[in-house]
Amino acid sequence: MSNLNFVGKSETRIEGLAKLNGKAIYPQDVKIEGMLHAVTVRSSVSHANFTIKDKQAKKIKGVKVLTHKDVSGKNEHGVLFKDHQVFASKKVRRIGDPIALVVAESISKAKEAASKIEIIYNELPAVFSPIYGMEDSSPRIHDEKSNVITSLKMEKGKIDFSKCDYVVENLYETPMVDHAFLQPECSVAYMNNKKLVVITSTQYPHWDRYEISNALGIQEKEVQVINATIGGAFGGREDITSQIHAALAAYILKKPVRILYGREESFLAHSKRHPMIIKTKLGALKNGKIIAMQNDIIADSGAYASWAPNVLRKAMVHSTGPYEIENVNVTAKSVYTNNPFTGAMRGFGATQVAVAYEQIIEQLAVKMELNSFEIREKNILRVGSKTGTSQLIHASAPLGKCLELVKKNMAIIRQKPVSETALTGYGIALSFYGTGYGNGFPDVSNNLAKLNKDGGIEIFSGFTEVGQGAKTVMAQIAGEVFNTSSKNIVVHCEDTDNTPDTGTAAASRQTYNTGNAVMKSCKKLRSLIFKHAANDLGLNNDIGLNIEDGVIYLKTLPSKRISLKEIVTNHNELICEASFTAQTTELDEFGQGAPYWPYGFNAIGVKVEIDPESGKTSVVDGVFAQDVGKAINPRFIGGQMDGGFSMGLGYALYEDLGLREGVMENKKFSSYILPTAKDIPNLKKIIVEDPEETGPYGAKGIGEIVTIPVAPAILNAIYDASKIRFTKLPVTPIEFMKEFKNND
Repeated sequence: MSNLNFVGKSETRIEGLAKLNGKAIYPQDVKIEGMLHAVTVRSSVSHANFTIKDKQAKKIKGVKVLTHKDVSGKNEHGVLFKDHQVFASKKVRRIGDPIALVVAESISKAKEAASKIEIIYNELPAVFSPIYGMEDSSPRIHDEKSNVITSLKMEKGKIDFSKCDYVVENLYETPMVDHAFLQPECSVAYMNNKKLVVITSTQYPHWDRYEISNALGIQEKEVQVINATIGGAFGGREDITSQIHAALAAYILKKPVRILYGREESFLAHSKRHPMIIKTKLGALKNGKIIAMQNDIIADSGAYASWAPNVLRKAMVHSTGPYEIENVNVTAKSVYTNNPFTGAMRGFGATQVAVAYEQIIEQLAVKMELNSFEIREKNILRVGSKTGTSQLIHASAPLGKCLELVKKNMAIIRQKPVSETALTGYGIALSFYGTGYGNGFPDVSNNLAKLNKDGGIEIFSGFTEVGQGAKTVMAQIAGEVFNTSSKNIVVHCEDTDNTPDTGTAAASRQTYNTGNAVMKSCKKLRSLIFKHAANDLGLNNDIGLNIEDGVIYLKTLPSKRISLKEIVTNHNELICEASFTAQTTELDEFGQGAPYWPYGFNAIGVKVEIDPESGKTSVVDGVFAQDVGKAINPRFIGGQMDGGFSMGLGYALYEDLGLREGVMENKKFSSYILPTAKDIPNLKKIIVEDPEETGPYGAKGIGEIVTIPVAPAILNAIYDASKIRFTKLPVTPIEFMKEFKNND
């Protein structure tokens, strides 16, 4: 990989300047003459049958009220199960369910009309705990026999804790948190002749096209989804929010319609991270080798399923951590409740279970009088190890190197001065993460590569740029194939009419999956170009041809050359298509198989200071070693590590929805506290390269794994400082002082 010219370079973002100078177009920037504005009427109770009285609203001139009766297709949507309704018809299952849409010439008039709509509720008994939701006597959220959505198990070997010399166990609770992306949801829809056009910000425009067509009862080819600039996503833009409502209104009224959420409505509208209750038990021999692990996981899915089965599966598979354990027994259940619905969020279930496995191994180390590094060094996954699903790790597993780098740098951090007034502690954590949808799902990405009439290279792919740098990374991969800068590659990725389906921007799959499709299609196009070049140059074959900045030449006689412009003049535009499907197998009835590939690995170490008077915890120093396979763009990886750390920091210490019986008390950034730049420590970021043989130029995806180990490392550092083991997040100053005083 050392002979690469453009992959591995920190090139600037293709879309970066437009975002900085304000020229980037977000959906809320779109203004169309005659555009109408819409406001959503949402449920204010968690579980009820209802009737709607909208006559007063309809009396206002120029106002249109849409309800489930106006849905022209199927009144449903959902990524796995169609358990959401476009508009609730008879029953609401959470606070925030959409009941009606009010459309008017101005936003003020739409709000006025919406205020005149009366919803009469007949409240029903509600479920706010997944434990209660599993009971036979609990109310049914979806009128099914059970509130349990998914029940999974993973069994490897045979658990027998009596054979262990040391056994530890604990119960952990992780919270529901919000994605807190900066750009609230917005959709603009209009008719362009007979085509319905929807401009939005989504992680999967081709799926949105299907959902819209299904709800409106029209063909997918009659819908065009254009992805505008996206101001953050983290999984929260995988479910439908405003898209179908705007599309339906524009389709019925034949006028452009815009829906723009405020911050509090955004909190109500999109999914959240699954809260999980994780009971874990770990057993080891005297030599420190872990031989048994038992985990019981219960996830609160809220009112709708979204990705619950897949999130739960990823949680189960990753619940043993990046450790080789001979005997494993895991059960996992996701349950409907009347809480806000949950879905995809950075880490996709693996973030929650790391809070358990990285603390329980630390608890074991304390009991065995081993240090944090010793216990992990004895048990980590290496090449030749097998995971809890019996999957063989056969290559690219540099966790040992990551751990060694953190160990070396934490020794340096420990030598730095400490506060005389604060409690000081040090903590580490490891994690691993399987790429893609997994479990045998056909995880396909498609790409078109084109030599255009000007002799330029274009790629067409349905991926979305959600801030991770995908546009630039794909251009770098294509640029490497054609030996030219990414600036010379034209990327098309925001329009369902012009790009093939590439799957969602999720599961850390775009660099790996779509990058492979881009590389394959570009190599096919390069091969075709070389054949034409050999013919045009009068050569025997295309052996020995090279390409550089748009010129093909013979290596042994560089004067034999022809430009891409000349090629296209002689042969017209050339197009090649390729697809890539990730290798994954379905788990068997015992949860055994190879559900994800490749796996990424990392290690992190942090230093915390805790004010014993206020309970405020500050992370003041740290080191982060991240396995990337091969770094396509090192600067972007550093940005992902910074962003992932910030999100993990918020998870551990700050973010609290104030969820009480289905009500989110903290639905704005003045009360839903996020870490700021002042809270981010001096963080040394180390990129670890160990090329993945199946990745594009050896690359792996790292978008999610960078969040996973942060919270448990902080929790382990808090324990080191205070000898208090926090098993419930977040550890706010109030929570710390409560336990600190009790501990005294």
